Amino acid sequence: MIRMERKMFFFTKLCTVLIFTNCVSGDYPKAQNVSWLSINFKTLLLWDPEPTNYSYTVEYSIIGQNRKKNQHCIRTMETECDLSNSLVDLKAIYSADVLSKPLLGVNSDLIEFPHTTSERFSPYNDTLIGRPEFKIEVSKDKRKITLHVEDPPIALFNEQNQRRTIRDVFADELQYKVTFGKATSTGKKTKISASSEIELDRRDVDPGVSYCFNVQAYIPSRSTDKQLGELSQRQCSPGDDKSVFEEYGIGVIATFILLIIMIIVVAIGVTVVCCKRRRNANRSGKEGVPLRSV
Repeated sequence: MIRMERKMFFFTKLCTVLIFTNCVSGDYPKAQNVSWLSINFKTLLLWDPEPTNYSYTVEYSIIGQNRKKNQHCIRTMETECDLSNSLVDLKAIYSADVLSKPLLGVNSDLIEFPHTTSERFSPYNDTLIGRPEFKIEVSKDKRKITLHVEDPPIALFNEQNQRRTIRDVFADELQYKVTFGKATSTGKKTKISASSEIELDRRDVDPGVSYCFNVQAYIPSRSTDKQLGELSQRQCSPGDDKSVFEEYGIGVIATFILLIIMIIVVAIGVTVVCCKRRRNANRSGKEGVPLRSV
């Protein structure tokens, strides 16, 4: 009896091992839609779908070099991996693999796991530059407007643990594009500046007039579709409260007044003519009627 129980136990154990081995030796679904999302050097690798009975591991490398792993993206159940601090050489070109593996603590007899390779990515050339903040200063004589642009901070820190800005990375390559126009008009002008302090003088703006501005980073060394960063929020400078004469000009107002006078004169003339015709018609009618016999 004891011997039979031992055989049954051994048989059950063997079946369990065989079934379990079959589960972990099966193929895992490959990651799909692997893509990069990077704003101000905050760089994420994204993919689908969410795993069920398996996990993901991310490996990355500079093109042509050995692959490395990010410790936060090993046997993970997430569908993103933050590689901001892993891509140290910002001008290098990277690629990444998302591998489908068994859950943490589970072994597998697979030699090579299913994987999906990302497109190539260069932080320096591909990260999107976020919208900048800026302040507007109008000179006392109202002949000059200065925009003080704050270089957007990035997700990386220097050796003193201070947050860096895009100016620290791009240096002289960083420029700003300003799009502006009068607050009361739909017309637009543009100006490119290599400085974070952008001055607009009488060649650009009229004294005392309110102008509205949008600013965005501009990096001409990049490919055309990635040269411009995000557009800032629209801000407008204060303007003088103008009289009607200043706003439209004496000529326009004089023409408008003359037009009104002409309309009134024409209206009066038409009224006079109509009245005369009516009187004449009444007189003619009376003269044509015969006298009654007495």
